[in-house]
Amino acid sequence: MVLVESHGEKDDSNEGTVVDFRGNPVDKSKTGGWLAAGLILGSELSERICVMGISMNLVTYLVGDLHISAAKSATIVTNFMGALNLLGLLGGFLADAKLGRYLTVALSASITALGVILLTLATTIPSMRPPYCDDYRRKHHECIEANGRQLALLYAALYTTALGGGGIKSNVSGFGSDQFDVGDPKEEKAMIFFFNRFYFGISLGSLFAVIVLVYIQDNVGRGWGYGISAVTMVIAVAVLICGTPWYRFKKPQGSPLTIVWRVLLLALKKKKQPYPSHPSLLNDYDNRKVPYTPRFKFLDKAAILDDNCAANAEKNNPWLVSTVTHVEEVKMVIKLLPIWSTCILFWTIYSQMTTFTVEQATIMHRKIGSFVIPAGSFSAFLIISILLFTSLNEKFFVPLARKITHNPQGITSLQRIGIGLVFSVAAMVGAAIIEKERREIAVEKEVKISAFWLLVQFFLVGAGEAFAYVGQLEFFIREAPDRMKSMSTGLFLSTISMGFFVSSLLVSIVDHVTNRNWLRNNLNKGKLNNFYWLLAVLGFLNFLVFLIFASRHQYKMQLPVEPESGEKELKGLNGETIQDMEKKASLQAVGEVEP
Repeated sequence: MVLVESHGEKDDSNEGTVVDFRGNPVDKSKTGGWLAAGLILGSELSERICVMGISMNLVTYLVGDLHISAAKSATIVTNFMGALNLLGLLGGFLADAKLGRYLTVALSASITALGVILLTLATTIPSMRPPYCDDYRRKHHECIEANGRQLALLYAALYTTALGGGGIKSNVSGFGSDQFDVGDPKEEKAMIFFFNRFYFGISLGSLFAVIVLVYIQDNVGRGWGYGISAVTMVIAVAVLICGTPWYRFKKPQGSPLTIVWRVLLLALKKKKQPYPSHPSLLNDYDNRKVPYTPRFKFLDKAAILDDNCAANAEKNNPWLVSTVTHVEEVKMVIKLLPIWSTCILFWTIYSQMTTFTVEQATIMHRKIGSFVIPAGSFSAFLIISILLFTSLNEKFFVPLARKITHNPQGITSLQRIGIGLVFSVAAMVGAAIIEKERREIAVEKEVKISAFWLLVQFFLVGAGEAFAYVGQLEFFIREAPDRMKSMSTGLFLSTISMGFFVSSLLVSIVDHVTNRNWLRNNLNKGKLNNFYWLLAVLGFLNFLVFLIFASRHQYKMQLPVEPESGEKELKGLNGETIQDMEKKASLQAVGEVEP
C-alpha cells in the first residue's frame, strides 16, 4: 500500500485555485489557519447542539407526550437521523458543483435554524399534542396517539432541520481543512490534528446538549430547550459570516457526479474497443494530475482515442473521450465503496444509543439523592467517552504509534475504523448481558437496577465512535479526488445515514418475525437482549469482511512535487518515483512480478 501526500498541486482552469473573499490569491499571513477553521467549526458545533438535543431525547417525547409506540418512536428517530446524513450527499453535490463550501454551509445553517424554530413551535403549541394520559390509562393502553395533523408540523420541523444539517455536515470539515496548505510543512503538521480537534470540539457541543438542553426539555419545557438551540444556530450563522475576510476559498470545480457518469457511460459505449498497447496512449496521459493505476482497467476505455476523435481533433470534448485524470478519479471513488459498505453497521449499533438505550434508562433507577437524572442525559457518558478517547488518541496513541511505525499519521484511518468496529461489537455483547440481568431482576424481584449499568454500552460505543468517526472522515476526505472533497464527505455521512435506516429496517423485520415479542412498549415483557445479541453477531461478521477489504485497499497516490531544479518528480513514501510504482503495478496486474 502506498500513501503519497499532495504538495503544491497545480491544475488547469480553476481546479484547486485558492483565493480570498475578494477572489484574489490568498495572503497566508492574513487568512486560513486555526482562527479561520475555528470560526467555521462553530457552525458544526451549533448543528451538533441542535441535532443531539433533538435525537437523544426525542424518543421520550414521542412515547410520553405523543403516545406513540416504542418501536415506531425508534423508527421516527432513526429515520430523521438517516435523512439528515443522507442529505449530506445533496449538500456535497451542490458545494462541489456550483455553490462552493462557504455558501453551502451558510445557507444550510440558516435552514437548520428555521427547522429548529419550527420544532419549538411544534412542541409548544398545545393543539399539536394529544390529550394528557394519566398512569392508569397508560397502564391499560388507553392513551390517544397523536394524529396526522398533529404530527405534520413535527415532521416538517424535523426534515427541515435534516436538510440544513446535512448541508453543514458534508461541507464544514472540508471547508475547515481548506484553511490549511498541505504544501506548507508547518500547516501540514497542524492539518494532522485538525480532524481530532474538530471532533473533540463538536463533542463538547454534544455534551452541552445532552446535559443542559435535555434537562431543560424535561424539567422546564420542550419549547425552552429547542428555543435555545435555535438561538445558538442563529449566532453561529452570524459568526460564520463575520469571519468571511479570514477564510480561504476553493472555487467549485463542476459537478463530480457528471464526471462519474460520463466516464461510466463512455467506458460502456467503447466496451468493444481494444485496449491500447500502453497506457501512455490514452487521452491526455502526459498531463494527468494523478498517477495511472491498472485497477478497474475496463474504465480505461473511456479515455481511448478512437480514429474519429483523433482525426477531428475532438480529444478535448469530454462527452466523446475522457482524460486519464477523470478516469483515475472515478477509480478512486469506486475504491472507497468496499470500505464504505463495512462502515454502515457501526452506525446501526450507534443508533441504539439514541433509542432503546434511552428507553431502558426510563425504567431504571435514575436518582442521586432526591435528584432524578433525565433518561436522555445518560447520553452524556457517551460523549464523555468520545472526548476521553479523542484526547488519548492525540496525546498518547498517535505519538506512540508514530514512534513504532515511523508513519506521520501514527494510526492509519483504516486502523482507526477497525478499532471502532471492535468496540461496537463489544458494546452490544455488554448491552445484551446487562439487559438480560435488568429484566430478570425487574420481573422476579420487582427491583429497578441502577441506570448507571448502561455506562458499559455508552462507554464502549463512545470509544468506538472516537476511533471510527475520525477514521472514516479522514479516510473519505484523504482518499477521494480533491475535486470531490465535499461529495466524499457526503459519502461518509451516507454510511451514518444507511446505519440509521438499517436500524429502522432491522426493527421492522424483528418486530414482524418475532410477532412483537422482542421489542415491546414494556421492556420487562420483551426480549431486547436478543436484539442486542443479533447486532453483536452481525457486527462481528461485518468486521471480518472489513478486514478482507482493508487488507486489499491501496492508499491514494497523488500529485507531483516540483524539486528545486524545476523538474517534476512523483515520489512515494519509500522514495520510489510514482512512474516506477506505476510500472510495477502494471506488471503485477499481468502477473509478471510477484506481489
